[in-house]
Amino acid sequence: MRTPTLPALTRRAVLVSAGLAAPLLAARPAAAAASPAESFVDDNIRKGLDILRDKKLNTVQRRDQFETLLLGLVDVRRIALFTLGQYRRSAPPDDVEAFVNAFRNYATAAYQSYFAKYTNQTLKVTGSTQRTPTDFIVQTLLVDANSSQPPAEVDFRVRTDTGKPVLVDVAYQGIWLSLEQRDQFVAFLGQNNGNVRTLIAHLSELAVNLGKQT
Repeated sequence: MRTPTLPALTRRAVLVSAGLAAPLLAARPAAAAASPAESFVDDNIRKGLDILRDKKLNTVQRRDQFETLLLGLVDVRRIALFTLGQYRRSAPPDDVEAFVNAFRNYATAAYQSYFAKYTNQTLKVTGSTQRTPTDFIVQTLLVDANSSQPPAEVDFRVRTDTGKPVLVDVAYQGIWLSLEQRDQFVAFLGQNNGNVRTLIAHLSELAVNLGKQT
């Protein structure tokens, strides 16, 4: 019997994941950030843009440096465990660790497959909301000067409870990526008897296919 796939993941969620890559590549007009969370987002936008515009780097070097930046900003493990939903508790520990690794490879490949499309866009930090002493939502607008479409709303969730700011989620046009992925992963596992190894194999296949696009 053919294993069910994740059609929504390969279309909607992967497109939403571009919402994370895209803002990291955009430049914000020079202005003082109003909070540490806003500074964290703003500073790393500039770093991502510098990597992409560095003509001294070849394609592989640019991709590797962007990956290093991305993995330094995002708490991939926290996100991966969240997306497993209730299956995190029932899956064997070895399977959970294998899933975290597969998710990291998949997420990195997804972001890298889209990043080149957003080098000419700009991002404006418009404010932030403090949910708890260590939990912030930074609001931004993604603007494409070559498009007549209105700016896209991109919100970053920043946590500081690990001792340093990290990104733990991104909302693109109101859709939170981690919530979207959790719903899809849980549905996929529900169709496959909770077999996390099946999901790992599928994510690995997606990562390979996305890697071919870069």
